[in-house]
Amino acid sequence: MPETLEERRAEAAAEGGEGKRDYVRDTFEQIAPRYDLLNHLLSFNVDRRWRRRALRALEWTRVARGDYLDLCAGTLDVGAQLASERGFGGFIVGADFAPAMLRAGDGKAPRSTLAPLAADAQRLPLADASMDGAIVAFGIRNVASLDSALREVHRVLRPGARFVILEFSTPRVPPVRWGYHLYFHHVLPFIGGIVSGHRSAYRYLPRSVAHFPSERELALRMTAAGFERVRWESLTFGVAAVHVGVKGGA
Repeated sequence: MPETLEERRAEAAAEGGEGKRDYVRDTFEQIAPRYDLLNHLLSFNVDRRWRRRALRALEWTRVARGDYLDLCAGTLDVGAQLASERGFGGFIVGADFAPAMLRAGDGKAPRSTLAPLAADAQRLPLADASMDGAIVAFGIRNVASLDSALREVHRVLRPGARFVILEFSTPRVPPVRWGYHLYFHHVLPFIGGIVSGHRSAYRYLPRSVAHFPSERELALRMTAAGFERVRWESLTFGVAAVHVGVKGGA
C-alpha cells in the first residue's frame, strides 16, 4: 500500500481518478528541469531510437511543408527532432498543459518552426482539420480522459493525416517481463526519485503504464475515435509500442 499522501495521489492518478489532471500537471511542473536527463539516463538512450521510429511512422515527407502537432509535447524533444529532419519545411505546434515543461524545451528549435502551446490535450485551441499529422510520445497515458484526447486529435487532423502514438507497454515474454518489472518498479523509481527530488513522480510512471490499455485495446479505442487502418508495432521486446491511425475522408 502507498505510504504517504503523495503516493496515494500517484496511485489514484495512475488509475485515472478525478485528481489525475492536477496531479500530472503539478508533478511535471516540478520535475521539468531534470526531465530530459532522466529520460535518456533511465532508458539508456533507447528513447531516442524509439522517437526516430515514431517519426518515420508519421510519414511527414508526404506533406513536408505541412502543419504538425506534437501532443503532450513536454520538453519539445519530438518536435525538435522533427524540425531538424532533412527536408522538413513545415511548422510544428508543441502542445502541453505544463508550461514549465515547455519552458525547459525552449530553444531546441526556432520558434518559426516549433511553437510551444500551453493547452490541454482534451481541449486543443486549434481549428477543425487544421493539422497534417500528429504525434504523441510517452504522454497519452497521462491524459485524464484517453478517449476525449483521441477524439480531439481526430478533430484537428485533416483527412488522410496520420496520428502516431509512442507509448510504454508491458512485455509479454515471461523472462523479459520479469526483468522489466524489476527495473521499472524498483530501480527506476529509486534513481528517478534521487535525481529529480520528486519521489512519487517515478512511482507514478510504472503504475500509469500498468493501468494503460494493452496494444490491442488502444488500437480498438483509436478506431472507436474515428481512426482508420490502425496498426501497431512492438519495440525492444515489447517495452514500448508505436500505434498509427489515419483520419479517413482523403
